[in-house]
Amino acid sequence: MRKIFFLLFAITMTNTIWAQSPLPKTKNDITNLPNDHFMIQLSSDRWLGAPDSIDSHRKGFSRGANIYLMVNKPFKNNSNFSAAFGIGVGTSNIFLDKMDADIIGVTRVLKFNSLDTLERFKKYKMSTSFLEIPIELRFYSNPKNPNKSFKVAVGVKVGTLLNAHVKGKTLQNAAGATIVDYTQKLASRSYFNTTRLAATVRIGYANFSAFGSCNITSIFKDNVAANMSLLQFGLSFSGL
Repeated sequence: MRKIFFLLFAITMTNTIWAQSPLPKTKNDITNLPNDHFMIQLSSDRWLGAPDSIDSHRKGFSRGANIYLMVNKPFKNNSNFSAAFGIGVGTSNIFLDKMDADIIGVTRVLKFNSLDTLERFKKYKMSTSFLEIPIELRFYSNPKNPNKSFKVAVGVKVGTLLNAHVKGKTLQNAAGATIVDYTQKLASRSYFNTTRLAATVRIGYANFSAFGSCNITSIFKDNVAANMSLLQFGLSFSGL
């Protein structure tokens, strides 16, 4: 029901805006100029608040990708500023070494199992994807030409969980020798917080910017695991 609510809300708001009759253009009209209506973000991800027993098993380059379609509304009294909102999908992949997470378990607490001396997967990750509604307050140093403008944006995004799964590739023994080359994927949302709220910031020039996002809500439900939140930082490409 939450996913349906978010999707209907986004579609309704978008249709309301685009259904309005266009206003006559003036010499200084900037409403139809490119204003970051399409945004792609590539991030480096980590869990803030992870206990040492989990953090010590992080491996490699944990990463995420976000893609959004945005509506930008410049302020009438100051065109350097605008408000924007949209809809999109945010993903995150956290890689673990010699550890697995029993997300399909039936215990009250989510078990993260250390596998230092046991069979384990050579590559193992926990992945989540969210349907999100981002909201931003934007500043453009040159609103008449955003593609040659210094840009700053602060905001929030709220999301609902679409999918959560763990994925392992190539089963190995304790010595690191391959037992069997196969892929295992297990999906369950039972331990995860299905609603996400995050604070966001972007700073850049033209179509490229650095961005950061930090969850205000915990990744997992209360009393299921440590109170961990997702931190993403990386590069953002925007245009159209």
